[in-house]
Amino acid sequence: MIVKKVIIKNFRNIENLELVPDEKMNVFYGPNAQGKTNLLEAIWLFTGAKSFRGAKDSEFIRFGQNEAYVKTEFFKDGALLDSEMKIGERRKAYLNGNALPSPGALAGNFCAIVFSPQDISLIKDGPAVRRRFLDTAIFQIYPKYVEIMRKYTRAVQQRNAAVKDLYYHSELASLIDVFDAEIIENGKKIIEYRKNYIDLLKQIVPKIYSGISENKENLDISYNLNCSSELLAERLKAARREDMRTGVTSVGPHRDDIEFSINDTSARLYGSQGQKRSVALSLKLAEAEILKKKTGSRAVALLDDVMSELDPSRQDYILNHIKDWQVFITCCDPQNTKNLASGRVFKIENGEIK
Repeated sequence: MIVKKVIIKNFRNIENLELVPDEKMNVFYGPNAQGKTNLLEAIWLFTGAKSFRGAKDSEFIRFGQNEAYVKTEFFKDGALLDSEMKIGERRKAYLNGNALPSPGALAGNFCAIVFSPQDISLIKDGPAVRRRFLDTAIFQIYPKYVEIMRKYTRAVQQRNAAVKDLYYHSELASLIDVFDAEIIENGKKIIEYRKNYIDLLKQIVPKIYSGISENKENLDISYNLNCSSELLAERLKAARREDMRTGVTSVGPHRDDIEFSINDTSARLYGSQGQKRSVALSLKLAEAEILKKKTGSRAVALLDDVMSELDPSRQDYILNHIKDWQVFITCCDPQNTKNLASGRVFKIENGEIK
């Protein structure tokens, strides 16, 4: 994947911008609220996903305008493709001039990973954030995983509703047996997919993190299973009485977690902000490595405000040691770019490239 050109019109604070990026490293600097993140967000939309900032489509349109427009030309698998998006009341997407049924239909054509300041939550927040990262990463490689997760989640929700009323309605016991069977069948599949993906992460993430930390720190990853596949049926049944009291399903992969340890110490509990940011970044870069390994396509890396809270050696790694990628990085301080060995540096001011 190589982005050759980006055209943006009336997107947030960007009135009219045309960018021809370097095929490797691109750094965009400038004060806050000048449009740096908006540029990355516009590129990200071509993955077919929603905004990584959680924005609604209406928020993309520049104040006083009726429509926003973004276009990108990119090389993928030796072919030059172009994709357009018109954003009015809803997004309309086009690939090589052909209208698509939905923006989501762009998925698989344009591949990117994004890192934003919010991604430090992967390390410091609760297990749900880490499970979401894991499941989203698996979705990109194995589309059928979406349906497995959908069936599992529905069964858990239905079981939760049933166990709340089981004390007063004993006839619901047979219905809960049906939900348990669905949870067991799909839960075992989820556990297997997650274990396989985490095995891949274990091969890649520590190497990336070691490079970022100049080989001074070791990172370990462990998958904390709430319950193994072999014991899922037994423990689900044994937990029914307690679940009746709490009104929730306490056993299953929806309670799993991932743990990260730096030099045998919990990164979540004791890691510095810079260390947590480095672990989260390592996860994102590993996600792209796995994507390439499984699909053959190298994703574009969009790294928003990645330099803050990193010491100079970690900044140098990001600028000069991420190989064979096209990278778009934003930062506030132009001093962060002084060690860039090759690539291009752009100043963004009032939504314009200076």
